[in-house]
Amino acid sequence: MVNQLKTVLLLGVLTGMFLAIGHLVAGKQGMIIAFVVALIMNFFAYFFSDKMALAMYGAREIPYEEAPWLHQMVEELARKAGIPKPKIYLAPIHVPNAFATGRDPDHAAVAVTSGILQILNKDELRGVLAHELGHIKNRDILISSIAATIGGAISMLANMAYYTAFLGGRDEENNNIIANIIGSIILFIVAPLAATLIQMAISRSREFIADETGAKISGCPLCLANALRKLEEIANNPQLQQVATQEVNPGTAHMMIVNPLRADTIMKLFSTHPPTEERIRRLEELARKMSYGYSFA
Repeated sequence: MVNQLKTVLLLGVLTGMFLAIGHLVAGKQGMIIAFVVALIMNFFAYFFSDKMALAMYGAREIPYEEAPWLHQMVEELARKAGIPKPKIYLAPIHVPNAFATGRDPDHAAVAVTSGILQILNKDELRGVLAHELGHIKNRDILISSIAATIGGAISMLANMAYYTAFLGGRDEENNNIIANIIGSIILFIVAPLAATLIQMAISRSREFIADETGAKISGCPLCLANALRKLEEIANNPQLQQVATQEVNPGTAHMMIVNPLRADTIMKLFSTHPPTEERIRRLEELARKMSYGYSFA
């Protein structure tokens, strides 16, 4: 519940930024133009990003006959989650990971890599798949698309302010043109940066929620915790990190259950994933509560 409220709050802050900056920079008309352009751009991303992501990794749909145990596992978890069974894809890459894609539960897919099938046992893989179904159940693709639309509109408004300051426009009525240009440059840098940080914070909140949802779907928080521990250890291996940089597109790293691309201290501010240690700690706490018979209805 706390992370759900955090998501709503962050989306509210992002929307408030858009309204305030839009009114300051271009008035109502400019604000509407920026929002419509961003909406159109993300409309296509919303409907076609799943096909693009799967094609990017050369993923193929796994027929039932090839892995009946995997299909049965996903079918059982989907039934417990109360959603249709998604299509299952195999991405032929060595990096052990998994991701979910699709705009809603009726148009969803889960993808596992060749690497993750070799590293995890069936209980751990079940925990990972439940996490991915959690993303589908919670409609995280829709939420991230909304955040991307507003964030994109903020960036466009900042660009409008930047070029308007240099090309004239409203500066003709302002005696302090230099100050106006400096202000526009600051807005050009700060506004998109702030919007990006908020988008990343929303993404991190959704990962916590998917962990909790997945743990309740599978009934085994420790299965997911053990899987995350293994995947994090592998992601920190320098040799495998080289493989990850060759096989993983940075633009899709946010979709993975664990970010396979390591970041330095500063770039962690822009991480789409919360610290794995914190995710494991929360799952272990959830396991204790479930063992004591806590109700989560």
